[in-house]
Amino acid sequence: MDITVRTARPEEYAEAGELVARAYLDGGLLDFAEADPYLDTLRDAAGRAAQADLLVAEDHQGALLGTVTFVGRGGPYADLAREGEGEFRMLGVRESARGRGVGEALVRACTTRGRALGLSGLVLSTQPAMHAAHRLYERVGFRRTPERDWEPIEGFTLWTYTLSL
Repeated sequence: MDITVRTARPEEYAEAGELVARAYLDGGLLDFAEADPYLDTLRDAAGRAAQADLLVAEDHQGALLGTVTFVGRGGPYADLAREGEGEFRMLGVRESARGRGVGEALVRACTTRGRALGLSGLVLSTQPAMHAAHRLYERVGFRRTPERDWEPIEGFTLWTYTLSL
């Protein structure tokens, strides 16, 4: 599959937001389904694009296949990044495009951006149930860092992975 990763355009924000929201909903990753308060954050791609780098993956016909939010130098979407680190969040791939390298292309685009910024590493958070994502992160070179695991809300633990650049 021919995949291009680039910065999202304003006219794509709504689609990118719904794409990542559907990925989380369809994957059973939101405890309260359509009533989950995190759904509004996932759908707010325009808000992310104003504060971070909203990236999209598209096929050769221009169809959006996936999206990720890359945070290179702090800001409101930086949950865990320490001095000199970047992070990425809200990675989602359209269900029909899964297993075709879209997620890996998005992750590699984040590592490329991190290196271009001169960052020392990247960090990410993931839910313990996201087994396919864990395999992807490890394949790309991320390592599990349980000492950095955290709870954005009480009783909801997120695992962390880091990559030295």
